[in-house]
Amino acid sequence: MENDIKTPQLINPAGLYDPTPNAYSHMAVVPAGHTLVYISGQGGETADGHLVNDFRTQVKQAFANLATALASQGLTFQDVVKQTTLVVDHTENKLHILGEETSLIWTDKKFPVNTLIPVPRLALDGMLIEIEMLAVKRS
Repeated sequence: MENDIKTPQLINPAGLYDPTPNAYSHMAVVPAGHTLVYISGQGGETADGHLVNDFRTQVKQAFANLATALASQGLTFQDVVKQTTLVVDHTENKLHILGEETSLIWTDKKFPVNTLIPVPRLALDGMLIEIEMLAVKRS
């Protein structure tokens, strides 16, 4: 890998399994001189605080909330290099839904680095998912 990179890179090194079927990359490298934008965990609640008790609906709304936060800084999902995903009562079915919805956003399969953490509950009653992101403003 070239040491003098100019743009953020998402990398899946040889010797590690292919994570793209699970909608993430193994590594992100951000060169010096870029601005990091941290977005706190967004759940499936609408702007008026409404929360539907359906996992897929909450995933879609969480991503919509993240898109709003990114847009406020002139960014898109293509600028995201890291995300952390918290899922209440995680199951393989929820992983499948999350993968499907994530693949609709990153159609090029250049997924950000992601850590999925199963949790027993989140901040609000009925909240099933929370996603935080780290994005990069390119210089």
